[in-house]
Amino acid sequence: MSVQEYLDKHLLSRRIEDAVNAAVRAKTSDPVLFISNHMRKAVPSVITKVNARQILDSRGIPTVEVDLHTNKGLFRASSPSGASSGMYEAIELRDGEKGTYLGNSVNRAVKNINEKISVALVGMDPTLQSQIDQVMIDLDKTENKSELGANAILAVSIAACKAGAAEKEVSLHKHIADLSGQTSPLLPVPVFTLISGGKHAGNNLAIQEIMILPVGSNTFEEALQMGSETYHHLKAVITETYGAQGCNVGEDGGFTPNISSLRDGLDLVQKAIGRTGYNEKIKIAIGVAATEFCIGTKYDLDFKTPNKSGQNFKSGQDMIDMYKELCADYPIVSIEDPFDKEEWEHVKYFSSLGICQVVGGDLIMSNPKRIERAIQEKSCNSLLLKVNQIGTVTEAIEVVKMAKDAQWGVVISQRRGETEDSFISDLSVGLAASQIKAGAPCRGERLAKYNQLLRIEEELGDQAVYTGEKWRN
Repeated sequence: MSVQEYLDKHLLSRRIEDAVNAAVRAKTSDPVLFISNHMRKAVPSVITKVNARQILDSRGIPTVEVDLHTNKGLFRASSPSGASSGMYEAIELRDGEKGTYLGNSVNRAVKNINEKISVALVGMDPTLQSQIDQVMIDLDKTENKSELGANAILAVSIAACKAGAAEKEVSLHKHIADLSGQTSPLLPVPVFTLISGGKHAGNNLAIQEIMILPVGSNTFEEALQMGSETYHHLKAVITETYGAQGCNVGEDGGFTPNISSLRDGLDLVQKAIGRTGYNEKIKIAIGVAATEFCIGTKYDLDFKTPNKSGQNFKSGQDMIDMYKELCADYPIVSIEDPFDKEEWEHVKYFSSLGICQVVGGDLIMSNPKRIERAIQEKSCNSLLLKVNQIGTVTEAIEVVKMAKDAQWGVVISQRRGETEDSFISDLSVGLAASQIKAGAPCRGERLAKYNQLLRIEEELGDQAVYTGEKWRN
């Protein structure tokens, strides 16, 4: 093939001429760079390969990482992991070989990506997020994504979302906003974990976490400062009260003083807030995770204290009375999972009292059917979205739409097993979520999310809107 034949076959002469003319019209100071970018844009992006590997999450437990290749670049994503999988959420695929990572390796999920998902997605346009996600859902054929593995599907879905943003030459949060139909970016209120308990920590505190919301700040940057300062004041308060050993941290960075009383923990946090001087600008939230200590119809608040377990059983009504007293005595504005995941009646009644935001985590598990029931029965008033519980970006967008249509709050949430991937930060802004729960202002995998939100706020400049006092709207 001659040079002229080659030029004619690929229409190079015409394409180069078009690029040169565009450079002249733009009066660019760097025509070579301009022409290069112009011709790159003229070629549509397609997925060329999807390659996966096993990495470790923040707990040292295996998870899936994906490199999605297009003809224009490489886009990486990883899947977070919860402490356990509920019956209503998408299922991670693990190998189960006890001699390897105690059964937690994800080689089968990696193989499914490399040998099945990659083949199915090659040639697809990465901007077509819903089509990509649907191909994987159809390929899996199960309701809970157990065939290919929700961890495999999610990592690919996120990587494709990043590739789609790059092809459109927009920020990831802007691409997500476009996919979801959101027109106004919103910086969420960070929900910082300060004290960890439950299965997140080795102390005797039954409830899972005590958190703060800096709703009185004017910007996300200021909210992060408030959270960090409160965290460090709390460290000093705990050291004074329990000694340095009380400042060990749980899996999401919260301090783990050896307390068993929720009030003791709330008093510590209140004292720390008082030292910051922010006072009314910071509110408190508690994540109860009551399913962990529910036995039949009773709740054992001493389940982590062997010599006391069983002596402090509380009924559902007792729990309601306790929450009412706590909300009266402390600036508690949000309670997550106040009852067992199947205890619909008590959570419905408690929500009807209007005392605080009632967040459905274990109750609904980001499951559309559970969310629909909770909306109909008015069983809670805020969605805790854990993306790996549902499995794809497209499905996450849909359940957030359901929650917003019901006038619910939306909390984008971390998982116990996190990675340094900051995707949920962009997701929270793109979906205009009112809150993001990414752990303590401590530990790299948690701070990766908060630091990304700082970058987004800086990028948005005058267009940046921090939710602040409107966090429940």
